[in-house]
Amino acid sequence: MSQPVTNTTARADVIIVGGGIMGAATAFFARQRGLSVILLERDLVGQYASGTNFGNVRRQGRFLPQLPLANRSRALWGDLPRLIGENVEFLPSGHVRVAFKAKDSARLEQYAQDCKPYGLELELYNGRKAVERFPMLAPDVDCASFSPLDGHANPRLAAPAFGRAARRAGATVQERAEVSNITRTAEDFVVETADGLRFTAPLLQISSGAWGQKMAAAFGENLPLTPKAPQMGVTEPVPYRIHPVIGYASWVEEEGVYLRQVERGNIVFGGGLRSTVDLNTKRAQLNPLNLVRQMPHLERILPDFARLRIIRTWSGIEGYTDDDLPVMGPSARVPGLYYAFGFCGHGFQLGPGVGATMADLLATGKTEIPLEPFSIARFAAPVDP
Repeated sequence: MSQPVTNTTARADVIIVGGGIMGAATAFFARQRGLSVILLERDLVGQYASGTNFGNVRRQGRFLPQLPLANRSRALWGDLPRLIGENVEFLPSGHVRVAFKAKDSARLEQYAQDCKPYGLELELYNGRKAVERFPMLAPDVDCASFSPLDGHANPRLAAPAFGRAARRAGATVQERAEVSNITRTAEDFVVETADGLRFTAPLLQISSGAWGQKMAAAFGENLPLTPKAPQMGVTEPVPYRIHPVIGYASWVEEEGVYLRQVERGNIVFGGGLRSTVDLNTKRAQLNPLNLVRQMPHLERILPDFARLRIIRTWSGIEGYTDDDLPVMGPSARVPGLYYAFGFCGHGFQLGPGVGATMADLLATGKTEIPLEPFSIARFAAPVDP
């Protein structure tokens, strides 16, 4: 996908560091806004969290002030074949959250009321009606909350598709371009790579996921961000009969598992406890015990899961802030600097919306999507760069 840069120095309106779905989508939508764009990715576009996540296109259960962004993103997911010219296997199959405890059911019911002003309509089914509506579920489900317009997509396809679309639209997409240094002059950001390339632009967006913390600190903005590794897996193929994504609505981390079935028959699953990450080696640690811990909770949702063979497991590298909300929007200190990283394991659905919203900011300095809760200014006092 890379476009080799032959000149020692290349210039554009905006440089985007990080080729996950946030950076790649921003590059595409910024080109639609008429900005010249350089997208730099240290390895391959979509290689890390954007390509190794569960693939959930979910709005329900989100932080309520995040729903305007999620709603914008959902509208874009439905229009991606026309927008980017590729199919990323988005299926608007619906999303179900199931609860087995009265207190968890009460939270689902309260959320269904609270999200209505944000334009999200959920269907609630209690007890026997939940199993009648979703017969694959365990018979002791207490409550099921259904978001009929949500769904899932293929994370292996989405970010690379945005990267290719950005390149077709005229963006420079440079893979294997590890950033070694970023400085700020009176007019421009100067970004240098490990192989000696130099890029300049008046605008800079950092979308480097779990590595964004270090880059923000270089500009005097510190934030608590912990890299974590999710536990993902997939089963052997079985007849296709589970259309919606299903998640366990529990506020106990170990119980928070989820699953979806692809049309080929395999059931993809994830959730529960996370493992550790080494950012220097770019390695996520896969903990076999976490897989064992997932099993009883997956079987609690879907009793037939106990009969399936697991054929592959994997992990990725995700960045988690202390308040479980992303860093998105302009820098609090440096004009022309923007952030979109730290999406805490639930950024995949937001990807297209983040790209379109960041393109608004880059092109005009403003957006109609409220971003105040995600400002980097909410964190502790700056550190010296």
